[in-house]
Amino acid sequence: MFTEFHLGYGSEEIKLSLPQQQILHVIEGKHVEAVADIPAAVKAALANPIGTPPLNQIVKTGDKVCLIASDITRAWVRHDLFLPPLLDELNAAGVPDSDITLVVALGAHRYHTAEENITTYGREVVERIAIEQSHAPVAEDFVKIGTTSRGVDSYIYKTVAQADKVILTGGIAYHLMAGFGGGRKSIMPGISGYSSIQGNHSFCLHDTVGQGISPHCISGKLSGNNMHEDMTEMAAMVGPAFLLNAVLTPAGKFAGFVAGHWHDAWLEGCRTVEDIFGVPITAKADLVIGSAGGFPKDINLYQGSKTIDNAYMAVKEGGVIILLLECRDIKEPPDFSGWFDFVSLQDRELQLRKGFTVPGFIALKCGLIAKQVSLILVTLPQNKDFIAKAGIIPATSLEEAMAIAEQKLGGKDYTITVMPHAANTVPVLKG
Repeated sequence: MFTEFHLGYGSEEIKLSLPQQQILHVIEGKHVEAVADIPAAVKAALANPIGTPPLNQIVKTGDKVCLIASDITRAWVRHDLFLPPLLDELNAAGVPDSDITLVVALGAHRYHTAEENITTYGREVVERIAIEQSHAPVAEDFVKIGTTSRGVDSYIYKTVAQADKVILTGGIAYHLMAGFGGGRKSIMPGISGYSSIQGNHSFCLHDTVGQGISPHCISGKLSGNNMHEDMTEMAAMVGPAFLLNAVLTPAGKFAGFVAGHWHDAWLEGCRTVEDIFGVPITAKADLVIGSAGGFPKDINLYQGSKTIDNAYMAVKEGGVIILLLECRDIKEPPDFSGWFDFVSLQDRELQLRKGFTVPGFIALKCGLIAKQVSLILVTLPQNKDFIAKAGIIPATSLEEAMAIAEQKLGGKDYTITVMPHAANTVPVLKG
């Protein structure tokens, strides 16, 4: 008996038939009904918050309110759909649009254009309230508010520091370093200064130089995650008055909203993400076959790295991972692809310690994974040289990849886990 799969690859699908007796797990996210009435769902969340009084009891007339919102790299959050009802609630509580400022949480990312502000937050928001951009390298825009217990000085954007009330907005998803996104990430790295970001993100690297990355800064892990715990201290120094975060469905629609205390409400949202996207497994497989889900999730290796990271959590030590990633823009973005010019992983790590970047960290982690398991990438023929340079085995068809896998596994007697949407689903080994 065979089971047939249709796996996304670019704008197409690749058909795969596997013997049922070899299939250990099929990892898919939980089906969730999407929110039908977004403004009503936002209003309900604001009126029934977790850990705080309702929003209309927290803000008052005369308050200068600062909303922190994710930048265009988090466009999937769809701020344009839920910020207008939040502004309406603030107005109803006595805070006019003229007393509200949206701060774009760029971290160290580049500035938005005016058009990108409209794309990210919607024309209505752009026309209603003032918008400022927190760009970490501009040191004079930041003020020191304290030092964390790990010795990192916390510099935050001046407008946030001067506000009467700070409200965090964004979306929650698994994060390969911080455990989960959203919540305190609006503060660090969102509106933090460059030196603070460098200090915090350095916790993702191993305590010992030459040992690569920290084993504690991984998807789904909060307890003992130095990066997350340091972020949380920085957010506590700011003392946000309120939070509104979205959780999405596997199809990219709103599953719901959490509102209230900046940490407690966010933790509830993390539990929802875990419930939807964290898929329990009883054992790891010899072979994992994963697709990002097709375009645009496999537009380049940088986006495809989420698929690599998640698939790695489902494979045995010394096993094989086959990834279906078209990568039509293989060398994008340059601040990621350039890291593969460092042939030695040690050189890659040392450079990262001099100046941390998230693309550099992902390039290092991909290289380390490729050292521990056989990583085979089904991709376009013209990508072969780049993929090989990245330390990954290139293949131009699934048939070729399977043949390489069987050679690595020493025959046809092996277990298989299939991940049709591996960019979003996180295997959680029970016990």
